[in-house]
Amino acid sequence: MERDDLASLAGFFSGDGPIVAGSRAVLGEEAAHHARVRRLDVGDRAYVADGVGGQGVGRIVALAKKQIEIEIDEVKLTQRPPQVHMLVPIADRDRMLWCAEKCAELGATTWQPIMWHRSRSVSPRGEGETFRERVSARMKSALIQAHAPWLPDLPADAPLELGLASVPPAGTRLVLDGSGDPISMRAMTPPITLAIGPEGGIESAELQLLRDARFRPVSLGANVLRFETAAVAALAIVRAALATQPETTNG
Repeated sequence: MERDDLASLAGFFSGDGPIVAGSRAVLGEEAAHHARVRRLDVGDRAYVADGVGGQGVGRIVALAKKQIEIEIDEVKLTQRPPQVHMLVPIADRDRMLWCAEKCAELGATTWQPIMWHRSRSVSPRGEGETFRERVSARMKSALIQAHAPWLPDLPADAPLELGLASVPPAGTRLVLDGSGDPISMRAMTPPITLAIGPEGGIESAELQLLRDARFRPVSLGANVLRFETAAVAALAIVRAALATQPETTNG
């Protein structure tokens, strides 16, 4: 299963657990609509990802208005890379969606929305279960487009204290803040947790909470970046630092 071959195929997401060679992925109305838009028909080849490391190629065996079935011929399994957990601000809806999409492409392990104090002044802001479903859909689309094997976990919105309680106990903890030293691609021990503050910055009491939780302030340079730019830049740097090359097996 070559990456170049996958690029030419229509892609679908199967959320029913790991896909297995010889099985059928039964997908719903949205997938069926996508197939019609792509002018697909029974017998056409398609790409299917399950978001938990499985990437499959198969053929469409049934296509109706509200359902499509794809018989999986081949599956590549990819181990999950070293963990990179993101604490991102609840902020402007469109910018959060863009951030979620790019973080999915870059392989974030967790994308945890945090209600910072300054998040409360944003309107309209991306929060609640309905918006969370939109974020999930955007991440799945990005996963298919990037041919990435793992979908980020997407916890519910949380205040900072609750978000910190879910941070892995070991590993490197970084918070983006202008007072910190430049972020370094050295001395990072996974799992990595990246905290990105809201527009206007992290308030002093919140920064102290992070310091008390062993977060080290780091900066991305002299310019003040929008939160989504900072999140994507930091994640890209961390992924490059980890230089992960997951082992794969074919099934």
